[in-house]
Amino acid sequence: MPTPLPKPRLWMPDRVLFTPAALEEAWGQQILARVQALQLPIETLSRNRLTGLRGESDRETYDIAKRTLAVVTAPKSQFNLSPIPPSADWQFHLAEGCPAHCQYCYLAGSLQGPPVIRVFANLPQILANLATYEQPGDQTSFEVSCYTDPLAIEHLTGSLTECIRDFGRRQAGYLRWVSKFDAVAPLLDLPHNGYTRCRVSVNAAPISTRLEGGTASVTARLGALRQLALSPQQGGGGYPIGLVIAPIMPIEDWQDHYTQLFEQISSAIDFDCNVTFELISHRFTPGSKAVLQTWYPHSKLDLDESGRVIKRNKFGGIKYVYDQDTMSHLRRFFTQEIQRRFPQAQTLYWT
Repeated sequence: MPTPLPKPRLWMPDRVLFTPAALEEAWGQQILARVQALQLPIETLSRNRLTGLRGESDRETYDIAKRTLAVVTAPKSQFNLSPIPPSADWQFHLAEGCPAHCQYCYLAGSLQGPPVIRVFANLPQILANLATYEQPGDQTSFEVSCYTDPLAIEHLTGSLTECIRDFGRRQAGYLRWVSKFDAVAPLLDLPHNGYTRCRVSVNAAPISTRLEGGTASVTARLGALRQLALSPQQGGGGYPIGLVIAPIMPIEDWQDHYTQLFEQISSAIDFDCNVTFELISHRFTPGSKAVLQTWYPHSKLDLDESGRVIKRNKFGGIKYVYDQDTMSHLRRFFTQEIQRRFPQAQTLYWT
């Protein structure tokens, strides 16, 4: 008998907003049926604009937005995809915003306005548009987790399931998603045909427990990943899987803490499977730091520029990253641990 999954962590918004345009979409109606079945408070807006999300302070605005799910239609700009190396060839979005409370949030400074979770009701059109970017005879990779955690809202939308089904019918496209949540049971029986790689984001205990509020535990995430990787005969999904270790930080006794993380990973993934690793060191921009300090004014996250070096992109933007010696030391440790414990695994990148 397959091992039953523990009760997953599910985010429930305090209210769900629908724009008129979203309700005109068949997929918007499907989302409406889901949230009605969960008996969540629903508001139909009079216009295709989100209002009433701001409080008297930045922190109050954050609290209001993070408790709100808004079902909208993706604007035309969403159909002009952007490349996203090294993660994938292209990124597309089924939603913007995330219900988790990670104090290093990558979305801080990236999305405009209050951090409400916006779900797109015109998903079929978004998926149909991807064919324009596929290269015949090659597997073009598409990342769907850049601006949201798709598993965190799957029980409300069903959109990740639809994406997996869609890619299972494709010949040239390859779907990639990553999560800090664990509600994977609805995904285990899907006809993915190997065209979706499921990943979880994990970190050392002092980081995951202190800085990743509202998420599933690392133990629960790894248990979910195990279920996704197991063959259907063993009660799993038989997916290609991956570990995203991020953001890597040289905290006190970091070797010991990350060694313990690798022991957890080894225990959960103790069988041969198609597994990859992605390694991302912590970095921040002046803009993201300013936003994070309004969202989490009492955070212990290290955002001291004096302990970093500046890295510039081709557009003149800057990021604060660890110095070369620190980066080399970290990278050597992680590379050796992966090679020792998972010699069959591929490390896709270090950044």
